[in-house]
Amino acid sequence: MNTPTVDANEVLVSCQSVWKIFGDNAGAAMKAVVEKGLTKKQILQDYSCVVGVSDVNLDVRRGEIFCIMGLSGSGKSTLIRLLNKLITPSAGKVMVKGRELSALSPAELRAVRAKHIGMVFQSVALLPNRTVLENTAFGLEVQGIAKAERIKVAEQALAKVGLSDWAQRYPDELSGGMQQRVGLARAITADPEVILMDEPFSALDPLIRRQLQDEFRQLTKELGKSAVFITHDLEEAIRIGDRIAIMKDGMIIQVGTAEDIVLNPADDYVAEFVAGISRLHLVKAHSVMTPVALYSAAHPGFDLGKLPKAEVDSDLDAIIGLAVASERDAVAVIDAGQIVGVITLRDLLRGVQGEPNEFAQVPGAALAGALP
Repeated sequence: MNTPTVDANEVLVSCQSVWKIFGDNAGAAMKAVVEKGLTKKQILQDYSCVVGVSDVNLDVRRGEIFCIMGLSGSGKSTLIRLLNKLITPSAGKVMVKGRELSALSPAELRAVRAKHIGMVFQSVALLPNRTVLENTAFGLEVQGIAKAERIKVAEQALAKVGLSDWAQRYPDELSGGMQQRVGLARAITADPEVILMDEPFSALDPLIRRQLQDEFRQLTKELGKSAVFITHDLEEAIRIGDRIAIMKDGMIIQVGTAEDIVLNPADDYVAEFVAGISRLHLVKAHSVMTPVALYSAAHPGFDLGKLPKAEVDSDLDAIIGLAVASERDAVAVIDAGQIVGVITLRDLLRGVQGEPNEFAQVPGAALAGALP
């Protein structure tokens, strides 16, 4: 399996105004949406159709883990099935590496699925009469890869998920967590650039689940893969995702990093979701600090060099540790060896509450106008 060079700006999967409407009158319902702007409720009432995905736009970049999070019925599982055309969109385009899936022939679509997209479902669906190794190699067998080669690749994949010693066992001898590892190994044997994960860990015990979350993130980053990870659990999305999309009623309400979403929820629905989430490991120094020029203007002559120092991407937990260990009532924030800001105890407490410093993101050139 090759580890590709990661270009973080390259878009591997893109949704462009994607809709999915289910029902016998889906075509007429879609037309009514375009021409009359009917709502999801009106579509159900007038056409007996269900809007599963509503005008979704998103890009998944190379090397990132993109989590799609929402409650049951939000449209997240429908959306991930559109990404490899297990279902066909009612409108809009789904692009994989610049190719529109709906424009591909059946043979071309199979090739895209085989070479570029792997998928792991909540139900791993291992073949009971095949060993772990044979299950892992199954996708390559379907592609017609020679047995010696597919066994070699499957063994490498099993090693990466820690199951080398279980290669000759059968699925019924494995725990639920181990079966999920086999599913992941099977997905990566084809060396896909994107791995689609549909709530793969939701049925597992909490301790096993957290362990697999960490292993999945580490393995994905190690292999340079991109991933789209579906979950109904915000804490799981935060633990795994580089970016998170929150869905409701088929629509994407907000996309951003965990820190973005916790500090700046797009609406009351998102705010309610993040209300109980601890900020200690999410919020970083750059979001709560008072810029150095502003602090120095309010405290002329104060020697900032006497303050304990935290890196600009240090989290609140680390900053609290510095503050507790120091006799000072503030922490200096450094970037590339230079002090760029100061976190006062007030800043720190507001960060714990989920409130960013209003001046934290003010560009240096504009900061003069913000000074008191």
